[in-house]
Amino acid sequence: MSARVMETIESLVPRVEVYSIDEAFADLTGIDSVEPVCRQIRETIYRNVGLPVCVGASSTKTLAKLANRAAKRYRGTRGVVDLTDPQRQKKLLALTDVSDVWGVGPRLVKRLREMGVHTALDLAQSDPNQIHSQFSVVLARTVRELNGESCIELETAQPEQQQIMCSRSFGQRVTDRSALREALVRYTANACQRLRAQSMVAGQYSIFIRTSPFSGDPFYSNSISEQLPWPTDDTSVLLNRADRLLDHIWRDGFRYAKAGVLLTDLYPLTARQPDLFQGESNQPKRQALLSLVDRLNSECRGAITFASEGTKTGPTNMRQDRLSPRFTTRFTEVPRARLD
Repeated sequence: MSARVMETIESLVPRVEVYSIDEAFADLTGIDSVEPVCRQIRETIYRNVGLPVCVGASSTKTLAKLANRAAKRYRGTRGVVDLTDPQRQKKLLALTDVSDVWGVGPRLVKRLREMGVHTALDLAQSDPNQIHSQFSVVLARTVRELNGESCIELETAQPEQQQIMCSRSFGQRVTDRSALREALVRYTANACQRLRAQSMVAGQYSIFIRTSPFSGDPFYSNSISEQLPWPTDDTSVLLNRADRLLDHIWRDGFRYAKAGVLLTDLYPLTARQPDLFQGESNQPKRQALLSLVDRLNSECRGAITFASEGTKTGPTNMRQDRLSPRFTTRFTEVPRARLD
């Protein structure tokens, strides 16, 4: 759902920074009538995706965040606030507590109140140089942003991911090593598919297992890592190591509640250093095979799996007793209405 919202925004504006799973910054530079564009974005998202969103616009990111907050808080705005006018900015800043300013945490709020800074307007009227000397350059930058001076650039390029983790809590406690191994194999395959989707390779592979600290059973938790001879995105290369690594940390007599895998030391695929002695004569064919598997699994999840992943039923699968209905992705769960 998040991806669909972001794709809709990207179709309407020239540049977008995806800030989080439910928030984005859009560049409206050069647009004279800001509010109609914001309403178009809101209405298009609701029409295409079915999710209500709020839109706030202003001359800086910090002011845009405040405008967005006002759009959520005041119903009269109908979900959109245009805060490009300096007079409207000043009015909203006076109504906003300093704790609601983007980047001002609880510790800063306490010190600011001691200085007599209670509202966002009080902070905006502070001397940036004094704020810099008493707090930090970050808060001084916030002061300038509140005064309409853009100090935080739009970042359209996503930062490279530092790690990929896949872990699950089991539906039942696991005491069988083979069942736990199957879970680690599934998690490794999942993590590698995500790795390839980002055109990355991993240089280090880690696994962990643990019991529940809340069940009253004896607690045990352990992990182990291995630096790979060369970075890879090949699932089979890592699966060959999963069983051996599990031997080092598996302990009989425990009821395991969770396990997971972690891929770190990530590099772009284009910067991958191949092995000098092994040679990779079959690498293009292997990459083509993995790409085909990923494409088929993206069209039908779990269409092709490794035999060592086992079956889809077993104690390591999550219970999901209270799983929300998936109206947008499962035809079988679309609500039905009967008309007499």
